[in-house]
Amino acid sequence: MRYHYTNNTLFIRGRFHAASSGINGGIADVSTILNHTVPIDFSHDEPLNYVNELLEKKGYGKDAFGLLTAVSMKHLCVLQFDYITVFVTAGVSNPNPDPAKPHTINIIITSAEGFSDAALLDAIITATEAKAHALRLMGRDFTGTTSDAVVIASEGDIRHIYAGTYTEPGKRIYSAVLKGVTEALQLHEGTVARPYPMFFIYSRYSNTGWFEWRRDTCPYYPCHFEGQVCDFCYCPFYPCKDESLGEWVESSSGNGRVWACTNCHLLHDEKHAEHLRKHPDASFEEVKGL
Repeated sequence: MRYHYTNNTLFIRGRFHAASSGINGGIADVSTILNHTVPIDFSHDEPLNYVNELLEKKGYGKDAFGLLTAVSMKHLCVLQFDYITVFVTAGVSNPNPDPAKPHTINIIITSAEGFSDAALLDAIITATEAKAHALRLMGRDFTGTTSDAVVIASEGDIRHIYAGTYTEPGKRIYSAVLKGVTEALQLHEGTVARPYPMFFIYSRYSNTGWFEWRRDTCPYYPCHFEGQVCDFCYCPFYPCKDESLGEWVESSSGNGRVWACTNCHLLHDEKHAEHLRKHPDASFEEVKGL
């Protein structure tokens, strides 16, 4: 899975088996998932055609799921919990039946481990429960808006046949969505101010739990070298398994070996980082070849 965003659109790319409750939803194999910001007075007779036009401009195929929102992508929250990554934009101006107010809560969940069809549908239920929980904790008297949507997408061979709240993927999804909806609403409503989307990691180190990674206040800078570029602190190529850049090491938890890229400077170098910023679909081989 790879993702990138502009001021208006989040693009998530991969080889997904996915389920969507959004535009042209259902269960399908897709290569792109997008969440796009539309004007507050947006009106379009054929939203699917509108999404297809966005895909065509990027040179992407129509094997895609698309979501629309009036929330800016600068208010996007991204949360990573092991093999689960969740993307949330949230605005709640239309909790009542008023489709003329297009703010919405859009949730996209990706898994690096494969889900069965039943698990995909289970995950939509799990995410919806977590969203409702977040709204209750924030004192809202509604469980969603009139236009909320969820996409769940997985890659690889099927490893999970269920994703309810008691399963391992379900626990991760519930935690990430609960945190993500809360933070995304605060960001959109101005309770929290950031100049760019918020990024959260779930860490077990010293029972840290959820923490926000910010490149302007990172306590580990410089973790590689003074002046390093930090745009891709969490490498989109991980694990590249290229032993000229990283190595396999024993996990601190004692659960086998993990890929370590402690000494890799590839995307901390400005030349390589700039290329990936301009060409977000560039392959690992292309970037390394520079």
